[in-house]
This record gives sequence, structure tokens and C-alpha cells, in this order.
Amino acid sequence: MNAQGKVPAVVTVGEAKTTLSKLLARVEAGEEVVIARGRVPVARLVAVDVPTPQRRRPGRLKGLVSLDSSFFDPLPDDMLDAWEGKYSGDGEREGS
Repeated sequence: MNAQGKVPAVVTVGEAKTTLSKLLARVEAGEEVVIARGRVPVARLVAVDVPTPQRRRPGRLKGLVSLDSSFFDPLPDDMLDAWEGKYSGDGEREGS
């Protein structure tokens, strides 16, 4: 018996292979399917619980984030070069 108090349908591996699309439709409709190897249950086919995405709300963080005025100052040349990939990795500027 599953969490809803219903007895799940039991199918063999072979039956599951040949009727997978139909089994998925049953699962999407809320059914639970158990796949058995012979008479031994080995897997349960259940629907995935997909969370509903929350709508984004502009301004949600207003007042929670602040930037220092220096944030808008130009970067020093060495930092700007690093962001632009102009360093060779040994600390020297490329092309120097």
C-alpha cells in the first residue's frame, strides 16, 4: 500500500520496457507503479514533485543591500587588466 492507501500496480521489467509511455501517463495521473523482477519488487515509478517557481518581484531587496560610493570609482589599471585577462599568470602583463 502506498501513502494514499492505494495498492500500487505491479508490472514486470519486460512489461515496463514495452509499455513505458503508458506507465508514465498513469504515473502523471497520480498512480504509483512498482516494477518487479519476477515476483520481487525492485523499483517504484512515481511522479516527480516539481516545486512551483516563485515569481520574481523587482525591488525585493531594496534597503537590504548597500554599496559604498567607491564602488563606482574606476578600477586601478592592474585590476582592470586582470579582469580583462591581460595577465599571463606569472604576475606580469602580457605584451610588456
